[in-house]
Amino acid sequence: MRLAGKTAVVTGASRGIGRAIAALFQREGARVAGCARRPAPGVDACDVAQAADVARFAAAARDRLGVPDIVVNNAGTVVRARLDDLSESDWDAVMGSNLKGTYLITQAFLPGMRARKSGRIINIASISGRLGTAGLVVYCAAKHGVVGFTRALAEEVRADGLAVNAICPGSVDTEMLRVGMPGAKPAMTVDDIAQAALFLATDAPLAMTGSCVDVFG
Repeated sequence: MRLAGKTAVVTGASRGIGRAIAALFQREGARVAGCARRPAPGVDACDVAQAADVARFAAAARDRLGVPDIVVNNAGTVVRARLDDLSESDWDAVMGSNLKGTYLITQAFLPGMRARKSGRIINIASISGRLGTAGLVVYCAAKHGVVGFTRALAEEVRADGLAVNAICPGSVDTEMLRVGMPGAKPAMTVDDIAQAALFLATDAPLAMTGSCVDVFG
């Protein structure tokens, strides 16, 4: 098993891509602490956009697993609306779950990983983190932010032996795609993205740090 003896944190683990990543990592031998706003069996309740929630989850995960070897920032949401129809609350919700959550979760676990001089951080971005899509202004802005966060953090922790990478999927068969792009014909399954995450968690050389891996099917 490729992750035997390893520990991982996966956000947004109750459905979609996050659930697929958590399940694959467990099949490969990892002990996984998962969280989501919608709790599920084996998945803790946590709104990653709320600092108090993240602090509670991180403390519980460290008590159970110790310092994680892998952190996967997957939690996110989408709102489809033209900018002139986009409410401030929707802007805050999408930025909070996709971008602020990535910051809060990473910041919570980074000190231990940095002190240990090893670890992999994997951020689930999107093709929307590279392109612009009408009706997805805030989602695109958030995912562009995740890409920039990934590249900058990779430089901050390069000397500490940590790798920070992002995955930029195209259309994946998820509930979120059906909200964000109604009528889209997904080219990939959640398992395709989970396999990419497994590669970054195991076989990807440290020299790849700062990469944003396009997975388009």
